[in-house]
Amino acid sequence: MRISRKIHFCAGRRYQVAALGEGENERLFGLSARAPGHGHNFTCEVVVSGPIDPATGMVMNLTALDAAMRDVIEPLDHKMLHVDIPHFREVVPTDENIAVYVWDQLKGRLPAGCRLAGVRIFEDPLRWAEYAGDEGTPS
Repeated sequence: MRISRKIHFCAGRRYQVAALGEGENERLFGLSARAPGHGHNFTCEVVVSGPIDPATGMVMNLTALDAAMRDVIEPLDHKMLHVDIPHFREVVPTDENIAVYVWDQLKGRLPAGCRLAGVRIFEDPLRWAEYAGDEGTPS
């Protein structure tokens, strides 16, 4: 069984590889490389899988899932990711990398018997990146 929850956050970001010059960054990332950066109203969707607990009828208590998600997302909210979050000073804050980051921060916060099945980051309703933990992406 799978359950899903969504949480919203606002954040800014700039795509930039420190080892490259401004021109090369702009060639690679277009307008997303320009200072000071740009922002989005993101949605983070988390999918958890596990058996239905016969005593509660739930895979996981949604209040606990909401709290774990807030613990991970609140530090990102209203931040310039590439400046304020140490991880994204070294890693380009693409939707893909944000999904991996959230996965890595959330995976140890689930109760026994529950498995993190996916993290999806939407920068708008038409664009998203999903990470399921099995792509071999370095974190």
